[in-house]
Order: sequence, then C-alpha cells, then structure tokens
Amino acid sequence: MTNRASPTESPEALASGLAAMNYLADDGLATAIFLAIRLGKPLLLEGAPGVGKTEAAKAIAKLLSRELVRLQCYEGIDAAHALYEWNYQRQLLAIRRAGEREVDIYDDRFLIARPLLQVLQDPGRRMLLVDEIDRSDHEFEALLLEFLSDFQITIPERGTIVSPSQPLVVLTSNRTRELAEALRRRCVYHWIAYPDAQREAAIIMLRAGDVAEVTARAVAKAVGEIRAKPLAKPPGIAEAVEWANAATILEKGGSPWPEAFRRALGVLIKDEEDMSFLNPELDRILEKALA
Repeated sequence: MTNRASPTESPEALASGLAAMNYLADDGLATAIFLAIRLGKPLLLEGAPGVGKTEAAKAIAKLLSRELVRLQCYEGIDAAHALYEWNYQRQLLAIRRAGEREVDIYDDRFLIARPLLQVLQDPGRRMLLVDEIDRSDHEFEALLLEFLSDFQITIPERGTIVSPSQPLVVLTSNRTRELAEALRRRCVYHWIAYPDAQREAAIIMLRAGDVAEVTARAVAKAVGEIRAKPLAKPPGIAEAVEWANAATILEKGGSPWPEAFRRALGVLIKDEEDMSFLNPELDRILEKALA
C-alpha cells in the first residue's frame, strides 16, 4: 500500500487536494498557496467579488484540517474587534466579590480573545482569514503590521504574546482601494481572475447538484458574455452555479430551454438596473450559449 502524497508536497499535490475539497485551483493559485505555506508568509488574494477568494481560504482550511477563524473587515474596525478586549463586567464583579482582597483583573479569565489572538493562541489548529481587508481603513492596516511581521500582539496590561509557531494567514481584497506597500511586501500575492468558460463549466459541474454537462457549458458561456457587459454587479462563480441549479429545476418542472434560464435570471443578476440592461440582449446571449 502506497502512502498518499502530502497536499503541501508540491503545487500539483495541493491543487489535487483542493479539488477533493470541491475547489478547482489553477496552477498560479496553487503555487501561491503552496509557497505561502512553505515560506510561512501570509497569502494575499485579490480579485473581483465572486471569483472565489473566500472559498479558497475555506478549502485550504478544510484540506489542512484547520479551524477557520474569519475576521470580516469593515470601515471603522478596531483592535477590540480584531485583537482582544477585556470583559469589564466580569472585572467589576470580581472586584466587588474580592472586597479587601487583591484580585488580578487582567487574568486570562477576563480576556476576550478576538480572531487575531485566537489564532496566535493555537496556530497549529487554527487558520486566520482576514476577509475584504480593503474595506478597512489605513489605521487598521497599520495595526495588522506587527501581527503579520512577527506574529505577535502587544497587550499593554499583559505584555507581548508571541505565537509558538507561524500561523497560516489568508487576506482577501476586492481592490476597492489600494493597500499599503508595507502590507503587500509581507505577503505572497495572487490575483484571481474570472475563470474561462471551460474552467467555469468544470466548477459548475463540481459544485452543482444535478446539472448536465451541456447545461454547465451553456451557463459558463452565457455568464462569460454577461460579465463583459458594463454591469453594476457582475455575477460571481457562486451565482453561476446557482443559475445552473435553478434553471435545471425549472426545466425538470416543465419549463423548456431557454425559458428556464430566463425565468431563473433572478439568482444570477441581483440588481434591477442590470436586469433591465440585459433584458433586450438576453435571448441572443442564451441562443448563442445553447447553440
């Protein structure tokens, strides 16, 4: 009996392992993930919304049997949400109960660990996802630098907490703004583009429930042309999978092609102006895709 290759043995082994997790990574992405793991550096994934950045992080965590700790970024996020905070109510209660006795209000039992600290405390079992870092402000980026440089956090009341080993960190960005060069330099970088029609059809076949290959290919072709239009919210890969599933359900219920695709358009396009823009051309797009 031969031993299975470790998923971190090579980019090819990693890509194969991710495929087993229902995530198809091309050679460029598999190589970036492989190098980030082997070099012990954060992985920065950029790309348009819906190309599979967050799904890549989930697949990596699943492949490596890590608990995924997700930090969703937003404007105004601060240390209390990302690093740690003190449980003030428990501290006050402990002081009242102690009376004249001394009590260490900065004991571990009063410390609430947020995502960054959670990962530092158990890097062998956890993996950090800093999702949509571009939604945060520059001050939060600066806060991340100490963590990404030395994998440590300084708590004034407790001192510096250093990770016993290098944690695995993935950052994603929709590139709504430019990230600081200091942050980029600390990462292995990869841009995820929308897949070509052949790869997207393969993704649909992998993730969809009961979709025929001809349907998957038609969806991939149609979605590729739709994304080329000047839409406010171009559909992502997840929407393409949902469209294929929804159209298949309608077709089995009696709606013929291409009417099933048209009736299921609401799971692909999520903007009224985009829907109105596409309607005059939709029949032509579907006819071409189904040819």
